[in-house]
Amino acid sequence: MASATITLNRKARHDYFVEETYEAGIELFGTEIKSIRQGGVNLKDSWCNIDNSEIFIMGMHISPYEKGNIFNKDPLRVRKLLMHKKEIMKLFGLVKQDNYTLIPLSLYFKGSRVKVSVGLCKGKKLHDKRQDMAKRDAKREVDRAMKERQR
Repeated sequence: MASATITLNRKARHDYFVEETYEAGIELFGTEIKSIRQGGVNLKDSWCNIDNSEIFIMGMHISPYEKGNIFNKDPLRVRKLLMHKKEIMKLFGLVKQDNYTLIPLSLYFKGSRVKVSVGLCKGKKLHDKRQDMAKRDAKREVDRAMKERQR
């Protein structure tokens, strides 16, 4: 089964250290799927929350489907993620004890189903972000030099 990426949360890797990733299904309605197929989804300011041993995604924006009229749902509504209870309880323990955050990293198709890649993340401080930028710039310079040398 091939998986086609719908959207990425680029800001997540900039603001957080991603420790682990988990795959989860997502509970959607028909007009939301049609809108996602057209690319009308944004993960920028979204996060996940665990409540009553269920995991929910908050702040994910799915644009209303233009031909959906009365069947369209609220673009920012809370959506349930589908994971095994054992995984959810493990994540719940990590989030409560070790100050981790659950951030959706990407949305993709796996077969005909929409899946969410959820990252177990720790927040970055400003000096960590600067250090990452310095590493990225150094790597870019090395790559440029190697490319020039190969010519």
